[in-house]
Amino acid sequence: MVERANKPKPPTLAATPGLPPQPTVTFSDDNSRVTAVLPTGESVEVLLYGATVISWKDAAGDEKLWVSEAARLDGSKPVRGGIPLVFPVFGPPPSQAEHPQTAGLSQHGFARSSRWEFLGKSTSESLMGPGKGATDHGAVKLDFGLSSGSEGLDPQARAHWPFKFNLIYSVLLSRESLTTSIVATNDDDKPWDCHVLMHTYLRVKDINKVEITGLDKASYIDKVDGAKTKTEESGKLTITGETDRVYSPVDGPVCVVENGETTYSVTRDNLSNVVVWNPWADKAAGMGDFAPKDGYKNMLCIEPGSVSTWQSVEAGDAFEGAQTITIHQ
Repeated sequence: MVERANKPKPPTLAATPGLPPQPTVTFSDDNSRVTAVLPTGESVEVLLYGATVISWKDAAGDEKLWVSEAARLDGSKPVRGGIPLVFPVFGPPPSQAEHPQTAGLSQHGFARSSRWEFLGKSTSESLMGPGKGATDHGAVKLDFGLSSGSEGLDPQARAHWPFKFNLIYSVLLSRESLTTSIVATNDDDKPWDCHVLMHTYLRVKDINKVEITGLDKASYIDKVDGAKTKTEESGKLTITGETDRVYSPVDGPVCVVENGETTYSVTRDNLSNVVVWNPWADKAAGMGDFAPKDGYKNMLCIEPGSVSTWQSVEAGDAFEGAQTITIHQ
């Protein structure tokens, strides 16, 4: 699914002379983030801390992700907003008795609190094949790496998750979509378990006018109602209060509909769950890094992942999963 790209040599990766306009990839002055821009204007920005996507804009410059105004982007704590990557545990860690492998970790694991290495870029010609890439130049892929030997690995991981692993995380920007994918390889001599989730904060205009489709008849765990298992009876789910549900939908896209028009569709590859989350007013008020406090009206988390059960990865094997978010305009 994911190519392992070589490390780039120059700090700024420019287009090859003589070719039509190509996507550009640049680094911030402090080397804390990477930005890719298509010739048509679409862009994505990734913070190396957590390999967190913190911006995704269409050709008109309209932001598609919600990031809290109080989010820290200096590497001091995980980012509230964008697309944080959850691995190897989702939510608060279980007890030692429930799952000793992850009991000592912090909420949502260490992928979002480690500094990743930028491995390189691929552009349209290599992604789309001869001919097509040479004419539309409509995609760029950024690869990031984190392993048990990485200097940027959260110290907590070394102390509490002493397994050998290698993660490759890829962010693929095209004119109408954004794909994030992960390959988690077990380099140890024994199996380990993991959760994987892409905690995507989509920007919406008014949560009160949003409907979610693609979840009809799906079973879900309602974390707001004592983790009861329920079945979604509505073909169009609306958000009217604090919502925290882990769905196990059938194959097919989950769509966000605003004022009767589909604005996003989210498809999954080898990810069995979709978490739908919105903190609503009271919970947002109690989160120190959530701002503005009424920001819940302009965000909706649609989070593809595999978190309802543990994914057991045998020695030498790998778990792969991906999401694609498509913009409908």
